[in-house]
Amino acid sequence: MMSEADVKAGYVAIVGRPNVGKSTLLNELIEQKISITSRKRQTTRHNIVGIRTDDSTQIVFVDTPGMHQGQDSAINRYMNRTASSAMLDVDVVLFVLDKSQWHAEDEAVLKQLREVRCPVVIVLNKLDQLDDPAELLPHVAKLSQQLPGADVVPVSALKRDNLDTLLDLLRSKMPPTPSFIYSPDQVTDRSLRFMAAEIVREKVIRLTGAELPYATTVEIEEFKEEPSLIRISALILTEREGQKRILVGDKGERIKQIGIEARRDMEALFDSKVMLNLWVKVKSGWSDDERALRSLGFDD
Repeated sequence: MMSEADVKAGYVAIVGRPNVGKSTLLNELIEQKISITSRKRQTTRHNIVGIRTDDSTQIVFVDTPGMHQGQDSAINRYMNRTASSAMLDVDVVLFVLDKSQWHAEDEAVLKQLREVRCPVVIVLNKLDQLDDPAELLPHVAKLSQQLPGADVVPVSALKRDNLDTLLDLLRSKMPPTPSFIYSPDQVTDRSLRFMAAEIVREKVIRLTGAELPYATTVEIEEFKEEPSLIRISALILTEREGQKRILVGDKGERIKQIGIEARRDMEALFDSKVMLNLWVKVKSGWSDDERALRSLGFDD
């Protein structure tokens, strides 16, 4: 029987600039999709908690919005604050980079990491996209100088390459605790209602491609659980009539496809039949209005 002395648990923040694969890494580390993904910036807007429990160790991962520069709307300020706050009170920070690339936004994250007191692990992601892993050596040497004492682990989150090595390292850094932070069978602290909104937003991002800017958000107006069915009504907010037309599509085909794909993912995640209704509404200027953002749940 496991004694209290054997239990280890702690928090790990996953930080980095947009589009380096933080959400994919989280999903693969906990082996369940809870953080939405796409190739577009601003996909992750909130801190998403993912929980992995193995025998006597529990790791609570916090996936953060990509930290970016050059955009000063209210929603961008919110996302930068959200990501920065995640580093303040954790046991380890994972600094995720895109293999051998280096950008000004990576430099901005690095400056913040120099102020944290916990261990930092540099994760060089997308290893599968390199012809020769030896290409990483000069990059690793430079990073080791910039963050002395940080561990460097190359991985491919998408292919799950070297994730076991990363997990073993993180387990070794978790502090002893009297008990787990969350129930061993829990994989996130987010509600089903929140997850439903995120799934719809992922499909909006993926199915509108470059046609629609990130002036959309999703509000769940109804979430009713019945014995064999969950009824969900979701409102997709956008900022202009032209964006609404793009979302609806010709004869409603695009909004129909968004609904089909979102319902499929919800049924897999919730293990239940789902009846999903979608509407689109124009709410001008919501993404640069602090009060509107708070009313839509952008307030950690």
